[in-house]
Amino acid sequence: MTMTKRLTAEFLGTFWLVLGGCGSAVLAANFVGDGNPLGIGFVGVALAFGLTVLTGAYAFGHISGAHFNPAVSIGLWAGGRFSGKDLVPYIVAQVLGGIFAAFILLQIAQGDPDFMIDGSKAGAFASNGFGALSPGGYSMAAAFLCEVVLTAVFLVMIMGSTHGRAPAGFAPIAIGLTLTLIHLISIPVTNTSVNPARSTAVAVFAGSGALGQLWLFWVAPILGALIGGIAYKWLGNDK
Repeated sequence: MTMTKRLTAEFLGTFWLVLGGCGSAVLAANFVGDGNPLGIGFVGVALAFGLTVLTGAYAFGHISGAHFNPAVSIGLWAGGRFSGKDLVPYIVAQVLGGIFAAFILLQIAQGDPDFMIDGSKAGAFASNGFGALSPGGYSMAAAFLCEVVLTAVFLVMIMGSTHGRAPAGFAPIAIGLTLTLIHLISIPVTNTSVNPARSTAVAVFAGSGALGQLWLFWVAPILGALIGGIAYKWLGNDK
């Protein structure tokens, strides 16, 4: 595939991940109809993120590898599965795809006359955070550890399920379910990032609070991805 097609696939896949995952959090998580709570809650949002990766991987995996996440690209590079010369273009495409999705989501959300973004509240516009901006009030240290460990696990599962000796055709299912489980664990802690592009996309519109904490959702996932990628390179290197 040409680089243009690969980058377009990464743009579209990350767009879908942010629109589907963050869109479910913004539009459907706490929806109330006719006075009754009908929202999908944490479980629904977790499934939405998992389903976007699952469906996106089947649609775009054969074109770009379906990273949709700067940390995944970096982790795959560390694990010997991805070329370093393609890192920057992939990351740029992923971040731009995510921001475009967040922009579209904002236009949809503003169709509700009562919609507003309160940047002082945890999870504003599906943003990630720690301390006062953590859904459960978790500390910066807890948030950092959570993001590092879960991203490392995510990379191990990605590399394991796409290994040449793994069952063929099932990797997107394993990866999507892993991301679902990651969200079930960590939504209360950080609102779940494990993806710097996803965090950046909504932080751009969520206000100074989310932007001020965005550094953690780049540093921790990338560190975790490096750990996971290097660990699996050793673990799975039995040709």
